[in-house]
Amino acid sequence: MNSKAAFNSYYKSMKHIKCSVLFEEQLQEILDALEKEDSDRAKSFKLYLDTVIINMHTKIAKYKPSLLFDDTKVKEIENQGYLIPFFGDESNDMYVLLGIYKKAIDEANS
Repeated sequence: MNSKAAFNSYYKSMKHIKCSVLFEEQLQEILDALEKEDSDRAKSFKLYLDTVIINMHTKIAKYKPSLLFDDTKVKEIENQGYLIPFFGDESNDMYVLLGIYKKAIDEANS
């Protein structure tokens, strides 16, 4: 991954977890859709997602490589019916959230 690329911190106080603009946009779309249905569900979704992401570095070995990328450093977190591909550089303790999208039905059954 290009080390000169600019990514935002997932949380300002957590410099080792970054996110792409695409991730931020996709997450906002998901939260907006959930908010229209049920604001409590949107808050719960975000809270649980935050917990998973904040702790991702402790479970890096559990995540499978992403089928969308030809790079073993790109893995996926599966959470609440969504997939979150991320780039993990364990030697530098740096992680970049690349996107978030709804898991396909046929993918869920495999």
